[in-house]
Amino acid sequence: MLFVGGAWVEPDEGYYEVVDPATEGIVGRAPEASRDQVRAACAAAREAFGPWSRTPPEERAAILGRAADIMRARLLPYAELAQAETGATTGTARGMQVGVGVARFRRYARVEPAEWPIAPQVNEAAGGASHALRAMGAGGAGVMGAVAVRQPVGVVTCVTSYNNPWANPAGKVAPALAMGNAVVVKPAPQDPLSVYRMAEALEAAGVPRGVVNVVSGRAVGIGETAVSSPDVDMVSFTGSTAVGQRIAEVCGRDMRRQLMELGGKGAAVVLDDADLASAVAGIGTTFSFYSGQICTAPTRVLAQRGVYDRLVEQLAAYARRLKVGDPREPDTVVGPVISSAHRDRVESYVELGRKEGAVIVTGGERPSLERGFYVAPTLLADCTNDMRVAREEIFGPVVTVVPFDEEEEGIALANDSDYGLIDYVWSRDVAKAFRVARRLRAGGVGINTVGRNMEAPFGGFKKSGVGRDVGSYALHAYSEVQAIVWPG
Repeated sequence: MLFVGGAWVEPDEGYYEVVDPATEGIVGRAPEASRDQVRAACAAAREAFGPWSRTPPEERAAILGRAADIMRARLLPYAELAQAETGATTGTARGMQVGVGVARFRRYARVEPAEWPIAPQVNEAAGGASHALRAMGAGGAGVMGAVAVRQPVGVVTCVTSYNNPWANPAGKVAPALAMGNAVVVKPAPQDPLSVYRMAEALEAAGVPRGVVNVVSGRAVGIGETAVSSPDVDMVSFTGSTAVGQRIAEVCGRDMRRQLMELGGKGAAVVLDDADLASAVAGIGTTFSFYSGQICTAPTRVLAQRGVYDRLVEQLAAYARRLKVGDPREPDTVVGPVISSAHRDRVESYVELGRKEGAVIVTGGERPSLERGFYVAPTLLADCTNDMRVAREEIFGPVVTVVPFDEEEEGIALANDSDYGLIDYVWSRDVAKAFRVARRLRAGGVGINTVGRNMEAPFGGFKKSGVGRDVGSYALHAYSEVQAIVWPG
């Protein structure tokens, strides 16, 4: 059922089946909301926003903390559901999906006092400004006091991605609630059931009626209504650049706030002096982590000539060692992609790469498994940066490798992209790596690692998005800055 205004309600449009991408069996039935029910959810959030925004931050944090405790206690069944919906391996479902979701609720349940305010600023009203104030009867002091404070934005529509139905919604809902906003969550149609479990945990933790609402559906109109409702003040979206552009057009008409985490085509610049074992292990996560269905993956490898041949050879050997299959098996490394349609899309890109002149070093064929939407880890070498496989987001276990000669050329190739989410640099010379990193047009750069610091700002340049979140930056993203000025 839908979660609207603190009540579980039957969907007007019935239910649809959620499919396990590993077995092609039915996981469960998800509710299909009507446009009217989405409007009702937005209206409920609007009504709840005022009282919730005036609730002391400590009380809001306590609810988030209780929700995290409930999620942690139910981690195994929640992870089993997430695995069934997404095809994630067991370790990923437990640790990177539900585990990260719990961690994000805990993070915003213990916000440091310094993260709430902005440092006070005192501005002197010099000379003529002071005389003008006195002439207007606004006070005769020569000093004006000023303080900047944070205010919640209002009602936030959170449109979440299918690749992680726990960490992604938690990264939106938890900081938005911590700042005093009310939310309407529209989960991806492929795996919405986990998001309803999150709503159950928040309800059990004592979140007031209407503060959290969840509406799902496959119809495009569901998301459109959740974005365009006049009760909505902000849209937080994770997904493709094409969809993000359409949402931005709607938001722009009403000057609605946006936080957009969009596509990526991460460049991995591997210099001649790189530790190849480290580079291969990092780039190899594209094949395994979410089966490549992640916008931060280093999918576009730029290898300097001195290491190009060895890197291609070692990446191919790495990919061939990975077991593809049932994500519930403990030795499986690469699970399925989300759907049959998406598998077809990824396979079409591999075929396109072959036609463009890329060499399929390994992969390129469909694994011989009876059921499931599997794609073999695929490495495309001898690519050029103008090939579509090197420019467009494939969102699967496919890596392209482009050679380059000089450092300047590598930087230019990395920046020659519509995207700029996260890039990577591998070099044993840390000073050189930092020098290269500073010249990359990306929201984040990993040096000799694909790891993330969960307090560092996250977001992209160019068509990879608008705004930053994670850590304290998420609190900033879900708040407005208000200046209050008074005569001294």
